[in-house]
Amino acid sequence: MLAEERLNRIVAVVDERGTVTSAELMELLNASESTVRRDLTRLAQEGRIVKVHGGAASAGATAARRTVVSVDQAVGDRHELYLAEKRRIARFAATLIGPSDFVYIDAGSTTGCLADAITEHSATYVTNSVEIAHALFEKGCRVLMPAGEIKTVTGALVGEQTVETLRRFRFTIGFFGTNGATPDAGFTTPELGEALVKETALAHTLKPYVLCDSSKLSAVSPVAFAAFDDAVVITDAVPSELDGYSNVIVVE
Repeated sequence: MLAEERLNRIVAVVDERGTVTSAELMELLNASESTVRRDLTRLAQEGRIVKVHGGAASAGATAARRTVVSVDQAVGDRHELYLAEKRRIARFAATLIGPSDFVYIDAGSTTGCLADAITEHSATYVTNSVEIAHALFEKGCRVLMPAGEIKTVTGALVGEQTVETLRRFRFTIGFFGTNGATPDAGFTTPELGEALVKETALAHTLKPYVLCDSSKLSAVSPVAFAAFDDAVVITDAVPSELDGYSNVIVVE
């Protein structure tokens, strides 16, 4: 069976049944697990199906539950939204930092709460957020910032210089914000400049974590910066379609 024919068959089966497991597709298509996994990833990236734990679901069945976040809000405007949840997520994330870690902290409201929660002063911190850098500096932490232009809305450093600086680093652990996080679309943000910074830093992080309250788990923004399984998600609750995902940590 040709690749394109196989992809179309998968979409037809998923649309007909609503959901289908990888094992069922392997048997139906007489294909290997790696082939099915690769096909599902491609179809999810194209928006033709939704990749879920152990298989796939119809894109039409989940689209009605999605919200689209196409414009960045100022960090100050976002800070009070889901603040209790963000603080819980941040307190847990702070416990993951060790004294010898080289830590990347992305700009964002939840990562801002992380800066407030950090008690490990012996680690070295790198951030593209002016606000987070100041908060960590006030705590007596060693803080490095990349070069770049400050984006007015979010207070984040962006641009070619920022990306080029981050390419030189190798972080032991990193914490990232996101505007949307879904298995099919991955981690998404409204603006290309910030997406490139996030993508670069995450790709150079040994243990990447995305910090997001549960409202982000049904949201999609225009620009992807990583696949959903490229990082561990720390959140406060999960929708049913994310039950069983091994890279999701739910904090109480």
